Amino acid sequence: MARKLVVATGNAGKLREIQEYLTGLPWELELKPGEIDINETGTTFIANARLKALEVAKALGKWSIADDSGLAVDALNGAPGLYSARYGKTDTGRINRLLRELGETDNRQARFVCAIAISNPEGKIVLETEGICLGEILKSPRGAGGFGYDPIFYVPSQQQTFAEMSLEKKSRISHRGVAFAQLMPDLQQLSLV
Repeated sequence: MARKLVVATGNAGKLREIQEYLTGLPWELELKPGEIDINETGTTFIANARLKALEVAKALGKWSIADDSGLAVDALNGAPGLYSARYGKTDTGRINRLLRELGETDNRQARFVCAIAISNPEGKIVLETEGICLGEILKSPRGAGGFGYDPIFYVPSQQQTFAEMSLEKKSRISHRGVAFAQLMPDLQQLSLV
């Protein structure tokens, strides 16, 4: 019998993505109800993931999983960071702002970060991790796949941007893929009663 795990998001796309990572585990994922509104007041990705997982678990009395992720650029002191999704109104707007702010800076080092937290129904974090994918910011977009900052996030070890990679490759090496790979041994042992 499948066990319920509430994904602390209203985004059906994120629900599908998390379901892909959890394939083979006996959990039935469901979206958090729209009326539960969570104010992300944390100052780190892991703090926001914890906050979302705890709030949903406590409100519903169910197991909950949450993630918080974003892009941190060294030359911009970690920006856009927690504000990655709010750095502009559209993906193109966010990319253009980032490239404008970086200008001709030689230091293009960046990392995508994904923090994941799982809370039990009593509102206690039982698992958490943070996955990181190191890369560089290109001066112009490359590739037609992906979303967000993918066309300008270049992974030297793969010699491709996220937008040039197959979905399978991106999901394996991305920050989210790394985070779920780190969690899987513990997730498989976790008893969701």
